[in-house]
Amino acid sequence: MAKPYVFITMQIPKEIVALLEDVAHVGMWEADTPCPRDKLLEEAAKADALFTMVVDRIDQEVLKRGQNLKIVANMAVGYDNIDVETAKHLGIMVSNTPDVLTEATADLTFALLMATARRVVEASQAVYEGRWQSWSPMFMAGQDVYGKTLGIVGMGRIGEAVARRARGFDMEILYHNRKPKTEAEEKLGATYCSFEDLLQKADFVVALTPLTDQTRHLFGRREFELMKKTAIFINVSRGPVVDEEALYHALKEKQIWAAGLDVFHQEPVPTDHPLLTLPNVVPLPHIGSASISARMAMARLAAENIVLALTGKKPKTLISEDMWTRYRFK
Repeated sequence: MAKPYVFITMQIPKEIVALLEDVAHVGMWEADTPCPRDKLLEEAAKADALFTMVVDRIDQEVLKRGQNLKIVANMAVGYDNIDVETAKHLGIMVSNTPDVLTEATADLTFALLMATARRVVEASQAVYEGRWQSWSPMFMAGQDVYGKTLGIVGMGRIGEAVARRARGFDMEILYHNRKPKTEAEEKLGATYCSFEDLLQKADFVVALTPLTDQTRHLFGRREFELMKKTAIFINVSRGPVVDEEALYHALKEKQIWAAGLDVFHQEPVPTDHPLLTLPNVVPLPHIGSASISARMAMARLAAENIVLALTGKKPKTLISEDMWTRYRFK
């Protein structure tokens, strides 16, 4: 009996590829850039499994090409790059990689928060550019973190991990979620509040919500106007949860103090993007989960999900339970 075929859409470590080669023939786009669309469509047509990245657009066209496709294993927590409804309709399973990147992403979120508050990148550039002439009282003065109010929008696993870090800084923790999480409140001392109250009270507003139709442009002109003039906005979720034009206006007009952004509408963000012209923006290249151990764990989990699917077993982290009941090759 012929081995199934797995296609990996971007280069991953050899030891992860080896896990897949135990049960399948493996093809891989051997580059650190996204797989070209025509190549993705060609490979989907013959693949039993796709090992995908958040940058891959797995839409109806790709899924319908996959006559033998059993699973799309996305190496990410989010899966807004995949047409989930079409996958369900076709009986194709979709998995993601939750949990294993929680702490790494929370570390980066808090690092970005602190770097933005204390103007770390801007100050470092001043050293390189020779603008540090002497000590002076207000040179590169930033905002305090300790004892301030943190507002978390989207209290999932990563939100809770960020809140744990905030406790060490004696911060008051507010959060807004689709519904209150009493267990998190008890463990972390967090307080549930309305979205509007959070925006008005928080010194730091951290976006950690998934991208859905309801959260697209959740942060717009009105929301930034509600924030304190000293507020700092941090986005480590998805770029489209923010109206970037509204954010640019809010920063330019000093409606809010600064922003730290790990994600953008268009990625990579164009170097001439208006937000990159502002000194009170700290931009990062979508590295929320980019610790070596976290990325290896993500890749391993995606591979394990594929191995399970190809050997007739239920993958560990399907995005919904009905994916298994609807699976067409069961």
